[in-house]
Amino acid sequence: MKLSAFKALLPALEQVIFRLEDGPFVPGHFHVTEVGIVTKHFIDCGGTIRNEKTASFQLWHANDLTHRLPAAKLLHIIQLSEEKLGIGNLDIEVEYQNDTIGKYDLEFDGSTFILITKKTACLAEDKCGAPSQKTKTRLSELPTAQTACCTPGSNCC
Repeated sequence: MKLSAFKALLPALEQVIFRLEDGPFVPGHFHVTEVGIVTKHFIDCGGTIRNEKTASFQLWHANDLTHRLPAAKLLHIIQLSEEKLGIGNLDIEVEYQNDTIGKYDLEFDGSTFILITKKTACLAEDKCGAPSQKTKTRLSELPTAQTACCTPGSNCC
């Protein structure tokens, strides 16, 4: 989700709710502890130099069970980050600690923001030699096993 789409949804929301893709909700007393720009400058396995920029939100929750982040306050934090950091209309990446710190894409289902699990992928499949798809083979097409060299009771094994 782009930052502009996220911001456009906030004015209609009374409260901001996040949920993991597999069901569990982020506790309602979460904080957005960071809004920033993450820049990744790297070379892929095919030798191509790449640059990626994302708008990063970090979600965190503590023991202050009464904390709630109103949509209007989150919108203000985002506007401040645009002004002070120069964040453009970037894709949003959400950091949230479950078992470990995870990075998630973001979708909206009409009332809740869904943290979508990110997957790794080869960016240079045409250059690195990794097969683009697994070869499908029918079991009936596999060569049949050769006759065993040992027979039961021959004491060769």
